[in-house]
Amino acid sequence: MNSHPWEAIFNKYDILRHNFKESPFIITAEQIKQATAQFKTTNEREVRILCKQDSREDRPDVFVKHGLFLLPIKNGTYAIIRGEGYLDIPHIKNKRSVYLSKLQFKLDTTKIGDSEMQHLDFAYAASLIRTFLEDDTLVLTIRGRKYTPQFSFKVNSRQINVDGVQTEVDAGYEGKNIVALIEAKNKATENVIIRQLFYPFRQWQSHTMTFPNPVDVLLK
Repeated sequence: MNSHPWEAIFNKYDILRHNFKESPFIITAEQIKQATAQFKTTNEREVRILCKQDSREDRPDVFVKHGLFLLPIKNGTYAIIRGEGYLDIPHIKNKRSVYLSKLQFKLDTTKIGDSEMQHLDFAYAASLIRTFLEDDTLVLTIRGRKYTPQFSFKVNSRQINVDGVQTEVDAGYEGKNIVALIEAKNKATENVIIRQLFYPFRQWQSHTMTFPNPVDVLLK
């Protein structure tokens, strides 16, 4: 969780004195590097690792104690925000059902490995994606890393402005009437940071729908 480096970062920039009710605290990658220069291991100095807080449990102690979370808002720039930045993944209560592949033969190559992308590829090849989404027109069109356009949204009443943040979609499918984005997990996950779902949604919404810019979305 890298609690010690973040404690040093908070102390150097006196972050806890910031009025989070008015605005997020903006911090850059360069500032993070300067505040952690004395740490010896890569995990304690690497900005990418320090800023990877994909679940509530990944947050350093200072974030947990003060109800904070971290979002990238620009390449090399982050916002420290007070509020709830994670989405709970609902538990599936229904009984497991058996899906019969629509392929006329077995796929041997899908048995090698255990990656999220591999499972999605098999689900698509077996027509499970189309069946679940009830759309036979869906085809795989989106995959990999892209950069967001400018957009804004609100956490409680505080506006967050995003511009050019790198996102990654495990798979995206376009049909005659819908575009479906999928974030896959190959291990049990109880919650996920809003960035993983909301940023790709806003990114691809800008390419597939016409709406006033920017759009303010209230996250509670």
